[in-house]
Amino acid sequence: MSIEIKVPSVGESITEVQIGAWHAEEGKWVAQDSEIVELETDKATFDVPAPLDGNIVEILKKPGETASVGEVIGYLEEAERPAGVDEPEPAKTPAKSESVSAPSTSNEATTSSEERVMPAAARVMAEKGLKPSDLTGTGPGGRILKEDALNFQGSSASENGTFREEEFVPMSPIRKKIAERLVEAQSNAALLTTFNEVDMSAVMELRSQYKEMFLKKYDVKLGFMSFFVKAVVDALNLFPQVNAEIRGTDLVFRNYYDIGIAVGGGKGLVVPILRNAERLSFAEIELKISDFGQRARNNKISLDELQGGTFTITNGGVYGSLLSTPIVNPPQSGVLGMHGIQERPVAIDGQVVIRPMMYIALTYDHRVVDGREAVVFLKRIKEALEEPTRMLMEV
Repeated sequence: MSIEIKVPSVGESITEVQIGAWHAEEGKWVAQDSEIVELETDKATFDVPAPLDGNIVEILKKPGETASVGEVIGYLEEAERPAGVDEPEPAKTPAKSESVSAPSTSNEATTSSEERVMPAAARVMAEKGLKPSDLTGTGPGGRILKEDALNFQGSSASENGTFREEEFVPMSPIRKKIAERLVEAQSNAALLTTFNEVDMSAVMELRSQYKEMFLKKYDVKLGFMSFFVKAVVDALNLFPQVNAEIRGTDLVFRNYYDIGIAVGGGKGLVVPILRNAERLSFAEIELKISDFGQRARNNKISLDELQGGTFTITNGGVYGSLLSTPIVNPPQSGVLGMHGIQERPVAIDGQVVIRPMMYIALTYDHRVVDGREAVVFLKRIKEALEEPTRMLMEV
């Protein structure tokens, strides 16, 4: 008897999904609870597990096609594990100490060709009939990215021997949503950006002083982001307008701080939320951010982790950005942009010295936040980072 494989309900506002990669082919046996198909929404990507041991007898929806919640996308027939098929190994859990900005590469030498193919790239490769050996990965550790598969040159050449090819690839739901929200932010809000720069010497000294003890005690590296989260919470407490939003004809102020942390994932940028960041310790912040980074790369961030948020922090510095103007994530009223740290000559007490400097940017909705508050808010973040003890003393 065949069992229907249906699109599960994944949230009140979601009625349709896009089929990603099928992890099993027709006629292949799958184990109960193993991932059989990847589904994409405009907010996140998730996998559908096999309800029982059996064979995939029919696949109704191909990668790239859409399906409604509750729709049948395939059939599974119950069957015992065939002889010679090993019991599937449990999923490996990444080490907690893996950093968001510096993914661990200690196992790269033993990474198989399948393991180094990112999920988004696998779908494009399946559509184009490519093998991992056909491509050169440009991601960390030689991992094959979606762009590598899309940029692969075909086998046909023009008269002069130059390969030229165009391919139309449907935008994924999450990429469509990102595009919609960016346009929405630019169209519906009065956005301005103010800039400042931070001498990172004090933060770097603290990290250097406590990094070994921190790692030994909490099994996670002490990064920069926890300092910025603490500084943002401190500044939001002093300037509640930046933590507010417009709702109808009202301004909604909050006494809690749900900070979105922008991280790059397999399907694009996602912004999981640090709930009640004001209650979190440095270690709790670093552990949560590390977990977000690991799961974002594997498209395992859940929908509820992406919803809400009162303010956002994005770090273009991990990709080499020196300066940028981040875009507010509506209906929020502010976003802080971090950038790369560079040693630059600065004047201190009449002397020119070399210091590790970072430009920071605050984009804000001028309908909610006045220019004065925005400038002083960013200045408070600068002061908190240059003298971290001020956050503890609340001065």
